[in-house]
Amino acid sequence: MNVVSGFVLFAVIWFVTLLVALPIGVRTQEEAGEVVPGTPASAPVDAMMRKKFLWVTVASVAIWAAVSAFIVWGGVSVEDIDFFNRM
Repeated sequence: MNVVSGFVLFAVIWFVTLLVALPIGVRTQEEAGEVVPGTPASAPVDAMMRKKFLWVTVASVAIWAAVSAFIVWGGVSVEDIDFFNRM
């Protein structure tokens, strides 16, 4: 795996992990009882984005390292995923 492939794999894992982490621990304005005029009641009070970005990055590095090791050390190859025998 070259550097660009590694970066693309990390970016995909990071964004998928972010999408999983975004709804965790979010309190809506309706739940907090502080609805700001002009916003929906389902808007978050404090989304804790900095904290989530940090934890998503830590988790993504661990997942990326495991997946990269699996790919680099021969766990899977192009021939393994060639379902139509074109390789």
